[in-house]
Amino acid sequence: MRSRSTRRTLVQALGLTALPRLAGAAAPAAGRARVTLRLSHVVARETPKGLALENFRERVQAASDGAIQVVIHPNSLLYGDEDEMQALQLGAVDMLAPSLSKFGPIGFPEFELFDLPFLFDDTQQVQRVKQGPVGQELLALLARQRLVGLGYLDNGFKHMSANRPLLAPEDFVGLRARIQASRVIAHQMRALGARPVVLSFGETRRALAARVVDGTENPVSNFWTQGMHRVQTDLSLTRHGYLGYCIVVHERFWSHLAPTDRALIQQALAESLAWGNTIAQRANDQDLDALRASGATRVHALDAVQRQRLRHATRGVHEGLAARIGEEWIRRMRGAALSPI
Repeated sequence: MRSRSTRRTLVQALGLTALPRLAGAAAPAAGRARVTLRLSHVVARETPKGLALENFRERVQAASDGAIQVVIHPNSLLYGDEDEMQALQLGAVDMLAPSLSKFGPIGFPEFELFDLPFLFDDTQQVQRVKQGPVGQELLALLARQRLVGLGYLDNGFKHMSANRPLLAPEDFVGLRARIQASRVIAHQMRALGARPVVLSFGETRRALAARVVDGTENPVSNFWTQGMHRVQTDLSLTRHGYLGYCIVVHERFWSHLAPTDRALIQQALAESLAWGNTIAQRANDQDLDALRASGATRVHALDAVQRQRLRHATRGVHEGLAARIGEEWIRRMRGAALSPI
């Protein structure tokens, strides 16, 4: 697995070096109370999300002269998929960066639009949705549960892995596939003939190694940094779905911050998300090169005909979500993806 220092060298080589790391916690300005922001996430520091959140930490602490300390708990060390949203609502953590799939099970099925298979052709379409009215309307919905959505972060497109190539619908039949808790993703797997198994991200590699599940879906960066290439013989570049995140805080925490601190955090986060979105695809490309060079996993590229067969097999997933949230949402999402901002 690529070391943390090697990953940092990659980011610097891309001309996207983060702010200089603070040597220690600087003393707050006179008369200013120190704020500690506890941030938990489930992936490795070396992933695009992990790097973007480290960049955010450095920006906040530098801009506040150390008055705002961001303490990051990565890789499910504090909370995992199954309990991080509850921890936020209970005040046990201040900020999360959960995948967009996490919002469906807690009462926001509209966010499952991002889980629809073969909805987006490229990241430009995803950005049009997130930055436009549809994306901002989705963030505003979170106020129903006193959550504040502060922005979106990319990871990239997902691919399917297993101990066999997955190039056609018949290849999925009987496959026990680890998924996030998402009705859309579960429907997707069943449409392909696989059996969805909901597991937390932190448990996925162990479950694959123990043959509790046979395969899963991930962007390459997650596949590589979690060492899944050591327990999966084949990665099929299906590019069937998008994985992104929403940066979210609880309204209780947010409202108790001073207005100047909220503005500082928002500015730092906007800059870090833009930075993170820029490096996401490049990092995935670099990890794919490393994966191929390792020789541990066979990598299969699908042609247009194979992808179209998978798209056709999963068309009912779109119809199922439309029945739950209304066809208008899907129509608007598709329109936003294709229309310039």
